[in-house]
Amino acid sequence: MIHVPPHTGLRVATWNIHKGVQGLGPAKRLEIHNMGHAIEQLDADLVCLQEVRRFNHREARRFARWPSLPQDQFLAPLGYEAVYHTNAYTRHGEHGNALLTRWPVLNVRHEDISDHRFEQRGLLHVEVAVEMQRVHVLVVHLGLVPMSRLRQVQQILDYIQREVPAHESVVMAGDFNDWGLRTTRLLLQQAWCQPPGLTIKTYPASMPLVQLDRVFARGLRPLHQWTPHGPIWRRMSDHLPLVADLYWQVPT
Repeated sequence: MIHVPPHTGLRVATWNIHKGVQGLGPAKRLEIHNMGHAIEQLDADLVCLQEVRRFNHREARRFARWPSLPQDQFLAPLGYEAVYHTNAYTRHGEHGNALLTRWPVLNVRHEDISDHRFEQRGLLHVEVAVEMQRVHVLVVHLGLVPMSRLRQVQQILDYIQREVPAHESVVMAGDFNDWGLRTTRLLLQQAWCQPPGLTIKTYPASMPLVQLDRVFARGLRPLHQWTPHGPIWRRMSDHLPLVADLYWQVPT
């Protein structure tokens, strides 16, 4: 068990689950079952997931306990709704972004943000009803090339301006792959908010050195962020999950 700080607002978690497996070669192991229990412990209202497999025929043959359900549905705690959209198609299957939400889903959209043919990337946009308020949740996984990330962030900002009413709240969370903080600074310059305080290092999980995973908000105030630690969390994925507690902003 982990200590989960109490919250009275909206709790958002983001986690790159590395397709539910860890290790290489003969040491490769299935972690998706442990992840299901871990997600329940986070007690998040919204769980944003990256590198989620819809199916993979090769891994299903390799692991006797490979789930029969797509990973988003398998990981969803009781009472949560799972939303998924594919970003990448491979020889043996496909994977993408997912949202697990305990609040009702109003609408789902997807935007292809691939910047070049070597990386398939996408933006999952889910509208949820939180206490009679509409919240737009954007699950992102940006590319590995620095200039690609800047173009992808600009495409996302253009998408938000086009598709999201200015007065409605937005949460953007995921793996930003932002080693140099250029995309983070660009978003902060656009009046997006992050929880204050020290950098929460999430990668690599075995010995965290940098924060690649982030939660940004518009119309909600992030007050606290944290990540669970311990040997169990370090072995499930190459990323640690990041959790942020958000609160409604009071108009001034």
